[in-house]
Amino acid sequence: MLQHQLEVLIKSEIPLIIIESTEENQVVDMLLELKPVYERPLFKWTLTEGIQRMDRDMPSQKLFSQPVDALGHIKSVSTPGVYIMADLHPFLDEAMHVRLLKDIALKFNELGHTLILLSHALEVPVELMKLSAKLDIALPERKEVERIVRDEAKAWLLNSGDKVQANTENLKLLINNLTGLTRTEVRRLARNAIFDDGAITASDIPKINEAKYQLLSEQGNLHFEYDTAQFSDVAGFKRLKHWLGERQAFFNGGEGVGSLPAPKGMLLLGVQGCGKSLAAKAVAGSWHAPLLRLDFGSMYNKFYGETEKNLRDALQTAEVMAPCVLWLDEIEKGIASGSDDGGPATRMLGTLLTWMAEKKAPVFLVATANDIQALPPELVRKGRFDEIFFVDLPNDEVCFAIFDIHLKRQKVDPADFNFARLIEESEGFSGAEIEQAVISAFYAAHAREITLDQDLLIAELRKTQPLSVVMAEQIAELRLWAEDRTVSCD
Repeated sequence: MLQHQLEVLIKSEIPLIIIESTEENQVVDMLLELKPVYERPLFKWTLTEGIQRMDRDMPSQKLFSQPVDALGHIKSVSTPGVYIMADLHPFLDEAMHVRLLKDIALKFNELGHTLILLSHALEVPVELMKLSAKLDIALPERKEVERIVRDEAKAWLLNSGDKVQANTENLKLLINNLTGLTRTEVRRLARNAIFDDGAITASDIPKINEAKYQLLSEQGNLHFEYDTAQFSDVAGFKRLKHWLGERQAFFNGGEGVGSLPAPKGMLLLGVQGCGKSLAAKAVAGSWHAPLLRLDFGSMYNKFYGETEKNLRDALQTAEVMAPCVLWLDEIEKGIASGSDDGGPATRMLGTLLTWMAEKKAPVFLVATANDIQALPPELVRKGRFDEIFFVDLPNDEVCFAIFDIHLKRQKVDPADFNFARLIEESEGFSGAEIEQAVISAFYAAHAREITLDQDLLIAELRKTQPLSVVMAEQIAELRLWAEDRTVSCD
């Protein structure tokens, strides 16, 4: 398809073809394959090598390395040719270079030259716009990614004599997580995964995601969260776990099945310290998907329009990382209702809502919030998220699980503790407050050179005034709002 588009542009006798791509070798290969179509010699210019013939083996000579010399030479050559001008973009702000390009383009009927301006990014001067056409190099689709992975598996077989060890599920995960990269990047990362141990395993996925994010992220607005969790690390959340389990297959498939759409996302509302952030991490960990955290605070810029542009760029990066989980932590701090900041928060909200409505890529949105009153009604209305879950203070069963998890993390046997007594002493505590009490008790035990026991843990619990007491009125108001408007996580 891409090669056909390039062929059409050349046949249309467009003198200047603009290609923005980092895959320089692929573009050269396509043009070599199209040689029978345009039947002209193919040349390539670079600042380091000058003009070189590409379709015939010739002695390498560094001729016309300076742009003004190269363009002047092309203008003087009467034999029609196709010229790849690689990385000419830094020189397009000089009048002489622009004029030479325009001269060559205007004399196409006389000279017959096609110039292909190839660069990772290129802003076409106004004078050349009507003489040029742009060709977008689309990222490879899933079928092409799979073909590249299988090519690398064949290369491993030829190199080692052994077949690559992989099952269907791990192959599917690898292909899903390589989607969104260029062909060169897909090939390199697939080769690294296969040639490392001759196998495609689930352990390859985090390394692929880390490398993929490093390739894509040029800004500080999105953070790749390496430390995801499993739901075995999350106490409670039974209803949420079941709800996510029903949707996992649709997410991993990348699109809905039949008339059912892929899941959009969820809003986690609740009391601070009760596990909203941990749940967000567990979604990504359980679904074997990269977790990206959006930092609203880093997006605000003093220049008009830059703030929402930062958001659009971050959302675009998330789409390229798809399938992924996008975590908007404490979303009310970025797009608070009734903000008097002069408009950026309102424009940010509009940008986010538009993206949520129009996105096609499998990006599962997990937004967390502590203050529902600060959120604009447009965001929380039905249809924006698949569901709004309320995360309350842990009940007795969840408290039991929280103590069990954190005591085991400190290499302490939970059987040595009276859990009924601990639950009684920790009434009104959040999960984070219980975790901190266990850690503080462990510090105290270490300082006294004794083993952590129940008396020490209860002493630490009694030193703490939980948030449910300190902010009782606000929490009561939040619970009242959520009672008939949200679904409980448990």
